[in-house]
Amino acid sequence: MANTPQSKKRARQNERRYQINKARRSRIRTFLRKVEEAIASGDKEAAAAALRAAQPELMRGVTKGVFHKNTAARKMSRLSARVKAMG
Repeated sequence: MANTPQSKKRARQNERRYQINKARRSRIRTFLRKVEEAIASGDKEAAAAALRAAQPELMRGVTKGVFHKNTAARKMSRLSARVKAMG
């Protein structure tokens, strides 16, 4: 348990950042899930539109420190390859 004033403050800050990061992660996953669902439905136009909407969200997650840059790049690469492969 936090004892010093500094450690108490850090605990408060950590909890607040945890909540913010959790919301960001959830929001990004929602965008990625929309792309997955569009791919599963077979609608290439919807999948491409969902991918365009998901890309800035994923990159914002990198900027905010929620995801690592390479993780976001890997996700975007794999999703875009799957959208491109749709006939």
